[in-house]
Amino acid sequence: MYLEILDLENSMWKGLRLTNRAVKQIIHLSERDPEIKGVQLDIKSSGCAGWSYAMKLVKDCSENDLIFTHDGASLFVPIRAMPYIDGTEVDYVRIGLNHMFKFNNPQANNSCGCGESFAIE
Repeated sequence: MYLEILDLENSMWKGLRLTNRAVKQIIHLSERDPEIKGVQLDIKSSGCAGWSYAMKLVKDCSENDLIFTHDGASLFVPIRAMPYIDGTEVDYVRIGLNHMFKFNNPQANNSCGCGESFAIE
């Protein structure tokens, strides 16, 4: 089951989707410190393919962030990142001993061999 977290009727963006596991993890991270307002999903120039995802805990929101909330989970996305991550599904997966957010970005045309960066052409 997925959650649409952007009003598609009144937006130029397709939106982002969070899986239930991602919602639970964002809530878990936020509950650890009362100053944490949520998690920010951003991109940065990096890696061999060009872009990588960057996530951080948010204590103070920026006026340049879009804020999406559901069931107590808040996801902050800088407006400048939306052209690169619009339509992305955010999941939280456990593979062996590793736990991580995973991004299924329909705009990513290419990714590096290690999966740490992506390209949009």
